[in-house]
Amino acid sequence: MVIDYGMGNVASVQKALRFLNIDSVVSNDIMAIQNASSLILPGVGAFAQGMLNLRESGLIEVLHQEVMDYKKPFLGICLGMQLLATTGTEPHTCEGLGWIEGTVRKMEEPTLAIPHLGWNTVERTRESDIIQHDQVDCYFIHSYHFDVTDPKVVLATVDYGSTYVAAIEQDNIFAAQFHPEKSQDAGLAMLTQFFKKHA
Repeated sequence: MVIDYGMGNVASVQKALRFLNIDSVVSNDIMAIQNASSLILPGVGAFAQGMLNLRESGLIEVLHQEVMDYKKPFLGICLGMQLLATTGTEPHTCEGLGWIEGTVRKMEEPTLAIPHLGWNTVERTRESDIIQHDQVDCYFIHSYHFDVTDPKVVLATVDYGSTYVAAIEQDNIFAAQFHPEKSQDAGLAMLTQFFKKHA
């Protein structure tokens, strides 16, 4: 199930799933979330607005229950990864979902353009069923990054002046700063492996 909380990007995610013959629905209905076999939280935009939309949609409690208590497979994409953090700072400091300890901060690269936009090489930092190669090229667009507290949660990084977290994996949670649905064969392979792992 693709969660629609008013932060965009749901159409391209569902298009990629259709291409892979993976059935999905787009919804913010609490009962649909409870009945879904897996959950995808995409998103583009500001951290604070994303959290506000989740709160006003009444989704925070049910998502926490399904993902953290019942261990339902969860895929976060771009803002959907960042919202897992303890705290965000875009455009002001506010609480995140708090599933993965860390803070989302603005990228500071004086010699490079921000946002980090376009293709870049993702480097895997440990073994994973979902990212199966040590290096893959993926598509990014972001101005903020997830500064993760526990390095063991980090699955992959990307170099853009500094080294940034590109993907995280912990138990039933996989999340990517890049857009798998826009990353052509590499991204489609990750989506396939996510559903295969959690079938």
